Amino acid sequence: MKIYTKTGDTGATSLVGGRRVPKDDLRVCAYGTVDELSAHIALLRDRMKEREAKLDLYCDDLLEILKALMTIEALLACDAESIARVAPLHDDRVDFLEKRIDGMSAGLPSLKYFLLPGGDSLVSMSHLCRTVCRRAEREAIAASRRFCASEAALRYLNRLSDYFYTLARKLSAELNVEEVYWRGEQ
Repeated sequence: MKIYTKTGDTGATSLVGGRRVPKDDLRVCAYGTVDELSAHIALLRDRMKEREAKLDLYCDDLLEILKALMTIEALLACDAESIARVAPLHDDRVDFLEKRIDGMSAGLPSLKYFLLPGGDSLVSMSHLCRTVCRRAEREAIAASRRFCASEAALRYLNRLSDYFYTLARKLSAELNVEEVYWRGEQ
């Protein structure tokens, strides 16, 4: 089977179920951004695996997140008639993120100021995942205003950006990276 089909040459693509839509359809933009997020997460996971063994738990988390994001992409690629063809995203996926956020947050200092990203490439990549996730969430919300959307998928994306923010902070602690705060213009 060839990777190219030539069916998208005129600027259209297919949703789940075969319905053709423009490539700038809100659903296509949303699942495309989730796909972009997945690529960033995969890079973060690969870089973590190259580092210390104490990061293995986070690598396991990221693999589970990648699996959930594939489901979200499929859900975003549906219209009202085809959504029954895709397995739903279960609430336990959101519960998993919340438990991991709570676990990582334990022992981290409370924040009084905004946190600047950076200090280590893994911390920066986690913040990059957070910001792309926020964009995916915004695009999924925009798509949900016009088309059917999985509420669980929207909750998951919202919680996932919180996960990456917390992961960045936890990685700073694990890697002995000083967090830099923004306190406004001085």
